[in-house]
Amino acid sequence: QVQLVESGGGLVQPGGSLRLSCAASGFDFSVNAMRWYRQAPGKERELAAVIFSVRSSTAYAESVKGRFTISRDNAKRTVYLQMNSLKPEDTAVYFCSVKLGARDYWGQGTQVTVSS
Repeated sequence: QVQLVESGGGLVQPGGSLRLSCAASGFDFSVNAMRWYRQAPGKERELAAVIFSVRSSTAYAESVKGRFTISRDNAKRTVYLQMNSLKPEDTAVYFCSVKLGARDYWGQGTQVTVSS
């Protein structure tokens, strides 16, 4: 079955960096777009970044553009989110996701807390 397992979250000071990983299994990873979403307390889940299978092209939310970088390693079936210059407003649970047909699949999420 489809599994998405995120890791790499934690507590970091403002201005710091973290790299999140999402290990995927149960589907053809290399041909599917992969997405990172985030959900802050009391807010709706929002799309942070997406990486497509074609040429690994990427797109970002305006709030993270220039600070976050999404990448993928098809051989390892893993998608990454490098987060630099972190701000307190980046505090959220981060989820990776894949859409297969009409269904969205989600990982369990990893907590990122940006605080001094």
